[in-house]
Amino acid sequence: MTMLSLVVILPIAALLLKGAAFGPGEVWRVVNTERTWAALSLSFRLSLLAALFNLVFGVLLAWVLVRYRFPGRSLLNAAVDLPFALPTAVAGIALTALYAPNGVFGSFAREFGVQIAYTQLGILIALIFVGLPFVTRTVQPVIEEIEREAEEASATLGADRLYTLRRVILPMLMPAALTGFALALARSVGEYGSVIFIAGNIPLLTEIAPLLIVIRLEEFDYDGAAAIGIAMLVISFAMLLAINLVQIWSRRRIGFV
Repeated sequence: MTMLSLVVILPIAALLLKGAAFGPGEVWRVVNTERTWAALSLSFRLSLLAALFNLVFGVLLAWVLVRYRFPGRSLLNAAVDLPFALPTAVAGIALTALYAPNGVFGSFAREFGVQIAYTQLGILIALIFVGLPFVTRTVQPVIEEIEREAEEASATLGADRLYTLRRVILPMLMPAALTGFALALARSVGEYGSVIFIAGNIPLLTEIAPLLIVIRLEEFDYDGAAAIGIAMLVISFAMLLAINLVQIWSRRRIGFV
C-alpha cells in the first residue's frame, strides 16, 4: 500500500487537487478548445488503433514464438524486447530516419504516393512499435501452459482447426490478451519521446496531448497543463474500466464453459 500510494495514488491525488484549486469551470474552459480536443482525439484514437493492431499481431507473434521452431527464432524473440531497451527518444529518432521521405522505408512509400513521417500514419507506427511487447510478453506464458492434449481432444471429437481456435484456445488466451491490450493502450496514450520526432507536431493535425501538456509547462501555465492531464486521466480511466469489465466477463464465461 505504501508503494502504491507513492507511485500511483499520491500523484493522481495531487493532479486532482490542482484541478480542484483551479476550478472545474476553468478546467473545462482549458479543455474545451479546438486544439485541445484535436490533441486528445488524436492521442486516444491512434492509441486505440495501435493497441488493437498489437492485440492481433502480438498474440500471433507469441503463438509463433512458442509453438514453432525455425532459424532466427531466438533473434526474433530477443527483438521483441527492443522497445523496452531503447530510450524512447532514440526509438523516435530511429523511426524518423527510417520513415522520413528520404529514409529507407519512407522513400519506398513515397514512390506510391504515401508519406509516413510527419503524418498520423507515422504516429501510429511509433505507437505500434512501443506497444507490441506488452501484448506478446503477456500472452507468451499463457500459451506455454496450454496443453496440446486439449487441442488433440477437440480434434478427436470432430472439431476443425477454426472451431478449436475459437472455442478452446481463444477463451483461454482472452484474459491475458486483454491485459496486454490494456498495457499497450496505457503505454501508447502517454507516449512522448518516440512520437514527437516522427509526428511533425502540427497543431490540429499531428499534435499529441502529452506534447500539449509539455508546451503548457514550458509556458509556465501549470493550471492549463493540469487541466489537460485531468482530461487524459478521466478518459483513460473510462477506457481501462471498460477493458476490466470485459476481462471480468471473459473470466466468468470461461468458468461457465
